[in-house]
Amino acid sequence: MRRVAIVLAAAMAMLPVAAAAQTAPSPTQRLAQLRHRVEQLEAQDEIENLQATFGYYFDKGLWSDVADLFAAQGTFEYGQQGVYVGRAHIARALLLFGPQGLAPGHLNTHMQLQGIVTVAASGNTATARWRGMVQLAEPGANGIWGEGVYENSYVREGGRWKIAALHFFVTGMTDYDLGWMKSAIPMRGPSALFPPDRPPSITYRAFPGTYIPPFDYRHPVTGRSLADIPQPADSLTGGK
Repeated sequence: MRRVAIVLAAAMAMLPVAAAAQTAPSPTQRLAQLRHRVEQLEAQDEIENLQATFGYYFDKGLWSDVADLFAAQGTFEYGQQGVYVGRAHIARALLLFGPQGLAPGHLNTHMQLQGIVTVAASGNTATARWRGMVQLAEPGANGIWGEGVYENSYVREGGRWKIAALHFFVTGMTDYDLGWMKSAIPMRGPSALFPPDRPPSITYRAFPGTYIPPFDYRHPVTGRSLADIPQPADSLTGGK
């Protein structure tokens, strides 16, 4: 009886080891997991470089080069100016920010910070959120400070990452000299000169309004979606 008890105890002790052996990935599975992880990280790096390149080209008014960063049916949306579809229309819309190459006296700086890139499991699409700091100037007018949030999507097209949709949500714009407490510059609406293909996808008001663009990624700790969070009450209208 004692021998049976010893054998049973040994068998029970081996159960966790056997279970672990069954659940542990094989070398082939582990290699596949590592390969997928590397591919995801490489995609993230390429997207970060793509978005940074957009910023440098956009700053200097290299509109045709900016448009070439977009997918064939990519979209561009800035504030409340509407949605432009396709590279040709995007290149035309960019002229609303100044002439090709930027003329003397123009400033069109859009710095992109705090990037959070989320690559889909397939490795063919991704989303990202960025914060944009804005410096604008043109002859005969005061400079402008601004801030906003990019909520973008990306697609691998022809073996290269491209911008599928760029949406810049304007947080606020203000006169350089007056500052935020004395000046709130309203967003432009759709252009009559270069009308958009679609109206703005979301109607909101910039500062002193407090609209929060929906987050494309889940909370990293709780896993909760922040795609449809409650909006603060509008400080002027009292609405939401």
